[in-house]
Amino acid sequence: MIDAVLLVEVFVTLFVIMDPVGTVPIFLSLTAGRSAATARRAAWQAVAVSFLVITLFALFGQQILNYLHISLPALQCAGGLLLLLVALELLTGKQDELTASADANIALVPLGTPLLAGPGAIVATMLFVQDIGSWGDGVSVALGVVGVHVALWAAMRYSLPILRLIRDGGVLLVTRIAGLLLSAIAVQLVADAVRAFIAGEG
Repeated sequence: MIDAVLLVEVFVTLFVIMDPVGTVPIFLSLTAGRSAATARRAAWQAVAVSFLVITLFALFGQQILNYLHISLPALQCAGGLLLLLVALELLTGKQDELTASADANIALVPLGTPLLAGPGAIVATMLFVQDIGSWGDGVSVALGVVGVHVALWAAMRYSLPILRLIRDGGVLLVTRIAGLLLSAIAVQLVADAVRAFIAGEG
């Protein structure tokens, strides 16, 4: 039978880490100037990419890291540095380079990964998978992951009316706020990775 407690635990943990609500301003800033259809496509593509990456690491994550001799802190630091580059572009007003690129590029990076499927979500999912003891546990973990991605899609999909409401001035404000928040997240990821390296976990 499905373990409802485990399902809720997986959903809540990933919801907090992946933060659908906090993703909205970043999504709005990256899709500013695009058509509604393009933004909607970017939303579901980003969620699809995130789900694929999370599933891949859930099934083969430890084997992949072991084969490449990559530690979890190294993965976390790399994700933090990539997010920091995106944050700096948003803060300095150079996000036009991002919005002018191909639609799939934004869906893949930085939306799909490492913003949604970041090191925190990947590691948390890998830990949940390691503790699976029955098929019911496996179904519970899978449903929790699917539920979070549905929430992510809904948050981005229905943020588009907000974009039409706040206009250009609001988009500029949201972009700066998103850059600030994203830079803080990136620095925290790098700091956690450095602490892990110092503690000898890398």
